[in-house]
Amino acid sequence: MIKKLLGAIAISLAFTSVCSAEGGYTLDTAPNRINDLPALQHGAKLFVNYCLSCHSANAMRYNRLADLGLTDDEIKKNLLFTGTKVGDLMHVAMTPADGKKWFGTAPPDLSVMARAKSENFGASGVDYIYTYLRTFYRDTSKHTGWDNLVFPNVAMPNVLWQLQGQRTLTRTSIAPKEGKNGEEQWEQTVTTYDPQGYSTVKTEALQNYHGPEVSKDIYTAANPAQTAAFDNDVADLSNFLGWMAEPAQQFRKRLGVWVMLFLALFLLVAWRLNSAYWKNVK
Repeated sequence: MIKKLLGAIAISLAFTSVCSAEGGYTLDTAPNRINDLPALQHGAKLFVNYCLSCHSANAMRYNRLADLGLTDDEIKKNLLFTGTKVGDLMHVAMTPADGKKWFGTAPPDLSVMARAKSENFGASGVDYIYTYLRTFYRDTSKHTGWDNLVFPNVAMPNVLWQLQGQRTLTRTSIAPKEGKNGEEQWEQTVTTYDPQGYSTVKTEALQNYHGPEVSKDIYTAANPAQTAAFDNDVADLSNFLGWMAEPAQQFRKRLGVWVMLFLALFLLVAWRLNSAYWKNVK
């Protein structure tokens, strides 16, 4: 039985590692602000102003934001704009049917999105959201006029584009192609998306190339200072979504330390009791 259990755990860990290795776009590490109350308060403000129009948080009540140091009056003044009560859940007026009609799919509930996007022994859900919100680019060929590197062909437009400012995306790839005579030939393709979403593509055959396949994306901001401020805002918003996914996570971690210490002490007592019980048994 023990061998089967250990085998199942080993297979699970191996599968997790394989899934992590097969991931797509490399995620950036988000700043850790899960204990920074001003940052979480700012993230809550951004969430209500920019996300809550389409995305609900049906597992979260407004008055739970008191855990972030906000009073009921502050919540009413800064986060409630539609006659909603402090004790209400974070619902939205948009119905799933309307969302599917307008975007092609209903916007998901964000209550536990940070936990849903986390990887075992890999990037956290906060890292995913932090990278996702910073990798939109304009593309006129898409229905919404936007695309995303983390989630290609995403139905969601970049609702934070005014905070982020204009950017140009340059995508460079080097990959082998089949030549006219069937021989392998390396080719470099550079696709540039301007701030309005129009793209230009340049292709060049590479002679005597012996390197690996290459795929890199580079953003060029029209206003680097504005983009840096935007990254800071997204860090606050991402950490708020991480907090909202499990508001009691810090208590859980503190309690976990005491539980492990108790189990270690109990193991010591059980071991000595077992030795005393069997010492005269042959």
